[in-house]
Amino acid sequence: MKTGRIVKVSGPLVIAEGMDEANIFDVVRVSDTRLIGEIIEMRGDKASIQVYEETTGLGPGEPVYTTGEPLSVELGPGLIESMFDGIQRPLNAIRELSGDFIARGVDVPSLDRKAVWKFTPLKKAGDIVATGDILGVVQETKVVEHKIMVPPGINGTILALNEGEYTVIDEIGKIATDKGEVKVTLMQKWPVRRGRPIKQKLIPIAPMVTGQRVVDTFFPVTKGGTACVPGPFGSGKTVVQHQLAKWADVEIVVYVGCGERGNEMTDVLNEFPELLDPQTGESLMKRTVLIANTSNMPVAAREASIYTGITIAEYFRDMGYSVALMADSTSRWAEAQREMSGRLEEMPGEEGYPAYLGSRLAEFYERAGKVVCMGDDGREGSLTAIGAVSPAGGDLSEPVTQATLRIVKVFWGLDAQLAYRRHFPAIDWLSSYSLYLEKVSKWMDENVGENWTKLRVDAMTLLQEEAELQEIVRLVGFDALSEGDQLKLEAAKSIREDYLQQNAFHEIDTYASFGKQYKMLGLIIKFAEEARRALKAGVYLNKILQMDVRDRIARAKYIIEDEINKIDDISTELTSEIDRLINEGGVVVD
Repeated sequence: MKTGRIVKVSGPLVIAEGMDEANIFDVVRVSDTRLIGEIIEMRGDKASIQVYEETTGLGPGEPVYTTGEPLSVELGPGLIESMFDGIQRPLNAIRELSGDFIARGVDVPSLDRKAVWKFTPLKKAGDIVATGDILGVVQETKVVEHKIMVPPGINGTILALNEGEYTVIDEIGKIATDKGEVKVTLMQKWPVRRGRPIKQKLIPIAPMVTGQRVVDTFFPVTKGGTACVPGPFGSGKTVVQHQLAKWADVEIVVYVGCGERGNEMTDVLNEFPELLDPQTGESLMKRTVLIANTSNMPVAAREASIYTGITIAEYFRDMGYSVALMADSTSRWAEAQREMSGRLEEMPGEEGYPAYLGSRLAEFYERAGKVVCMGDDGREGSLTAIGAVSPAGGDLSEPVTQATLRIVKVFWGLDAQLAYRRHFPAIDWLSSYSLYLEKVSKWMDENVGENWTKLRVDAMTLLQEEAELQEIVRLVGFDALSEGDQLKLEAAKSIREDYLQQNAFHEIDTYASFGKQYKMLGLIIKFAEEARRALKAGVYLNKILQMDVRDRIARAKYIIEDEINKIDDISTELTSEIDRLINEGGVVVD
């Protein structure tokens, strides 16, 4: 390894000279304690290094060792159920080695070198293979079959491929290439700042089912889409992220806690193993990778954690899986970039963020998508990226939020006023949007119910009319409205409280399938239509609002999934009640 020498230390930024043979983004080891760092700027033979560990005690003259390799992650069996820090160091292994706090210079391999995995080959000697071809499989957990693929850039003929039990570094076979023989192991490496290769990017059409009614009905995200969740402190960003991680109908979840509170990551660690996966009946951790870089960890590693997470997510996408990446929060990531940019004395952009903030965010979100994977079987995979944004003071006009909104296609805007009124999820239905709506609506009409789009439009129309009528109510009072307008307010209230409001901690209400959502929304819209029919027939509004069936409509959210046909019974009862009111006290209207 080439050796340089420290000339300046400024917090996590170290300047070293004599680094003329190093390259930008090379990983280095700083001082004899071998702190891990990455070169982020080169000027002549001087390298600016962001150090991913505490730099207290470092001084000029200490050595810097270059590795000649970019910051990379190890990809192979052992990723699932693991928890890593921002540069893929296994936190459980480090805890066993150094206690509850990460010791400086600790060097633990990302994937366990002692764990043994049973490899079952799907190819044989003599087969011609190329990048992405599946050589064989390892049953990593009960629910995840880990596919061992030909690493990127390797094409040739298999010389040997052996079944058996191996560690991630054992040789399982050899491939003859134009450049010679290549040893094949269960593990491969990939630089985190470069997207993994794909054959083709596809247009995402199918929605990612989240079980959250406000998301699935009004602001859906597709498998392979991008979304952001901006909101002020206390508005429920993290709970929304947790709900999506728990309930999204994807095969792999990668959760990145980037600069968040340690107790929130503790909640994830405590909840996920206990939560039963609705798709498999196993623990949710059986298909989850956690990356924890909490607010008390070194700021430079926070900047790397997002890239580490999305590279791991791309790896599972390449196997043909649907993957969801939750990044909580990209604002902390941007703050880390701002701190490093300031120490580099770069020209600041808006609010001190680096001028390249927008392009860095775009690089991250553009790695999401639905793709045709490399390989000979034409498999398709998807990577959905969902980032939380924590704007200071809840100001959505700040640079990180605005740069994110220019890139992502779904905006779930959290409203502090809704949160204060205990309406959760506190997603503002009047300011949020989804640019996937047109494509998803067609899919929903074909796969859920033929009039799904009409129901959604009718519900949103009522909510928008409610907002307009509330302005009139504030000026002249509720009683000044006609009974027709009063009914609109009641129907919109039912949509808000009985449909959009959802208790993340209730055993039944925490999740609603598409089938249940379709029936629930249809029931509320039917109430509005039947009530209008009764008003037109001369029935007084207060009689309509006093119907016993209204309480059953409000409690439809607590009907279990196996019994959602009971909602049809409520619908039948609603029609009977309206008919009775019309027969008892209505007048015939032509």
